[in-house]
Amino acid sequence: MSDDTTEHRSGFACLVGRPNSGKSTLTNALVGQKVAIMSARPQTTRHTIRGIVHREDAQLVLVDTPGLHRPRTLLGERLNDLVRDTLSEVDVIAFCLPADQKVGPGDRYIAAQLAELMTGRRAVPVVAVVTKADLVTRAELMEHLVSVDRLANAVDREWADIVPVSAKDGYQVEELEAVLISHLPAGPDLYPDGELTDEPEAVMVAELVREAALEGVRDELPHSLAVVVDEIVEREGSGDPEKGKPALLDVRVNLFVERDSQKAIIIGRGGSRLRTVGTEARRGIEKLLGQRVYLDLHVKVAKDWQRDPKQLRKLGF
Repeated sequence: MSDDTTEHRSGFACLVGRPNSGKSTLTNALVGQKVAIMSARPQTTRHTIRGIVHREDAQLVLVDTPGLHRPRTLLGERLNDLVRDTLSEVDVIAFCLPADQKVGPGDRYIAAQLAELMTGRRAVPVVAVVTKADLVTRAELMEHLVSVDRLANAVDREWADIVPVSAKDGYQVEELEAVLISHLPAGPDLYPDGELTDEPEAVMVAELVREAALEGVRDELPHSLAVVVDEIVEREGSGDPEKGKPALLDVRVNLFVERDSQKAIIIGRGGSRLRTVGTEARRGIEKLLGQRVYLDLHVKVAKDWQRDPKQLRKLGF
């Protein structure tokens, strides 16, 4: 009988939590590279972004979702549907609860949604992840862990594990990785070695523009901002393959807001803010694509697009 216990595992883990609970930052910390956009504003992530963790004994595919929340608009409902669809197909769920915020109604709402997935023929294990552990004292962290444990009891369930982490300073990130992998089934790699995400480049580019546009603007804007990449094309005659000089990429991107006043916020006085957004986003896009980029940004008004089914479809929701 073989005593080999290092059976290769592979599968999907989904990070859920209310908006701004540290899911994207944690995805990036686990993968070791920026694949999900981060912002201090809630509700930043709109697309399911997968980060891929490669190990000799396992491959962990992380699915980052929009924050699960009580929907107020048609967009909110569609985002929640996206989260539920994702949850039903993964091997383990990481429920993120920030240590610097008390367990509240939003967390209880999510716990109740997860309770349904934790039983039945295909029960999905849920690991409670206490994020942002670096922002509280040891005593406060212990108190929060007790509250998180009670949250499971309130929905008559048990968490598969409870792991406190800090994505910022790396505290217990490797431990969380090991815990999530322990819940994956045995299987071969699902993605080629070295691949970090399976998101199309255009989606990643749009997310980088969106992140730059959200920096330091008013609270209402995150929900009202949609970014669509119009085209990514190589500029003719701009490169020299023989000298190893890559071509310049022309990247044209449209930013959609709901009102003229929001358009003015994005553009700024004399276009100053839009120039800053372009500079910031271009840095990230050039790093992502490995080529020089000319970034052409256009801000447009799509009135009340979050509540209009036709506009939502047009903007990719």
